[in-house]
Amino acid sequence: MPRTEDSNSSTAREERAALMSGGSGGEGNVLRLPYFAQPRPEASVLSLAEYLAATRNNPAALIWKRAVDVLAAVIALACFVALLPFIALAIRLDSRGPIFYSQTRIGINRRRRRVAGFSTGDRRKVVQPGRPFRIHKLRTMRIDAEQNGPQWAARDDNRITRVGRFLRQTRLDEVPQFVNVLRGEMSLIGPRPERLCFIHKLEKEVPNYRDRLLVLPGITGLAQVINGYDDSTESVRRKVELDRQYIRDLSLWTDVRIIAHTVRVVLTGEGAC
Repeated sequence: MPRTEDSNSSTAREERAALMSGGSGGEGNVLRLPYFAQPRPEASVLSLAEYLAATRNNPAALIWKRAVDVLAAVIALACFVALLPFIALAIRLDSRGPIFYSQTRIGINRRRRRVAGFSTGDRRKVVQPGRPFRIHKLRTMRIDAEQNGPQWAARDDNRITRVGRFLRQTRLDEVPQFVNVLRGEMSLIGPRPERLCFIHKLEKEVPNYRDRLLVLPGITGLAQVINGYDDSTESVRRKVELDRQYIRDLSLWTDVRIIAHTVRVVLTGEGAC
């Protein structure tokens, strides 16, 4: 979900958007991305067969990725438990409603990977585009935030509480999702999981949208640190291309560099409410 931005982070976001969409500004308007995020010429086309072959030929990378996920989740949750009493008190004093809220999100599409891997005997009807699971977050909005139906957050969104704004700036509201990482439903790095209603809408408007479901969803990722949060279909198009690039170039070293840039985003509050 998008976060409201101050003037500096808003300018940075506009520069990112201009770059990713091939903006018309001069050379001085081009944002220099981290070198690991520069698109490779062959990354514009993601073949399922190429991806599956890469993961089969490098199982050690996936083992290391899982080990990093578990270690990061244990550390993050241990720190979070120490802070939770103070955060919970602040949330309750600030607004009416529960401390946490949960949603059903759509995760990895393992069935599609099996089909792409030449296991074609499964004829079950596909009801979900991926595996559904429940995520938990610290509540940052009023309890009636979606009384008119699901919707993205917007800049200067008046549904966000005062404490919620701070939680979003520091990304503390996302920390409970490390429980999903321990369960194997999410990874530390990967495409952000989305709700089914948005997937059904966006896959009709954004080419290759379901390619994001080839890997476990993540708490942070290449699209999050470069493109920020969704606020339009065009931003989703950029996000999907970055997610597909990440999947194509999946490696432990890339994950480490994304984590480093995530730390910068958290410390500066870039793209936050």
